[in-house]
Amino acid sequence: MPVRLRLFLLTLLPLLALAATPAAAQLLLDAARFRNDDVAVKGGVVEVYATVSGQHLTYKRRAPKVFQAAALVTLEAIRPDGTAAYQETITLKPPVLRDTTAAIKNPISFQKRLLLPAGRYTLRGQLRDQNRAASTIIVERPLVVEFGPAKPQLSDLVVLAKPASRTSSEANNFIRQGLSLTRAPGGLYARGQDKLFFFAEFYNATAGQPLVVLYRLQPAAGKTGTVGGKALAQGAEGRPTVLTGELDLSKVPAGSYTLTLEVRDAKNRVLATQTVPVSRNTADYAPAGAVMPR
Repeated sequence: MPVRLRLFLLTLLPLLALAATPAAAQLLLDAARFRNDDVAVKGGVVEVYATVSGQHLTYKRRAPKVFQAAALVTLEAIRPDGTAAYQETITLKPPVLRDTTAAIKNPISFQKRLLLPAGRYTLRGQLRDQNRAASTIIVERPLVVEFGPAKPQLSDLVVLAKPASRTSSEANNFIRQGLSLTRAPGGLYARGQDKLFFFAEFYNATAGQPLVVLYRLQPAAGKTGTVGGKALAQGAEGRPTVLTGELDLSKVPAGSYTLTLEVRDAKNRVLATQTVPVSRNTADYAPAGAVMPR
């Protein structure tokens, strides 16, 4: 064998082995903080959304032309001393496939609503592919739960895949303030998603107080706004003031962005501001968000 060909093969073999290795499973871990409905309780409500991409899970044959994948997800809220304020392990299974070569494999999502005392935590998600050994991945993010009794304040800003819609269903983890919410996992708006929707709660407004709501989407690396909007609202009586809106993304190019929500009073003074990262990818389909069971 010629020397040059031998050297080429030696270089190519590691690349082929790498390409043949299945990609690691992916876990998106999102969280949104809201004030506790009982204002006398110091702490808040944390809504956790875990989304597992079905694209990189291992599908195992269960019967002729029946392939099933499964993911074990452990969610934890860890105090600074290392103890767990919350811990739960869930088994998530995507729909059964008849052909594992399918280009699109459905993601799977899980949503949990936690009541946490005021304080600092580490939100940790651990994912293990049940059909693949040594496949554990860990995702962590810091979490501070703190809501004051008097100062105007916003909840976290939640980006949605669908507009918040009024529902008569019984209260559950997918409903806030009577609205059904379908989250956009990881803040991703991808192929076929040309509308961004959002939801937030504004606290400690005076009943009937005129409010000006400004929102804008701008590149993460720049200050020039891409798209934005403005709305008027009034402070709700005895409950949070719900803020919702939408933005047209049809002309927004792929990239990383920051969505900023700003609440001002009638004198144009800023009362509260909240931001959330958003990404735009028009080449791939986005994972489906967890939705209310029918």
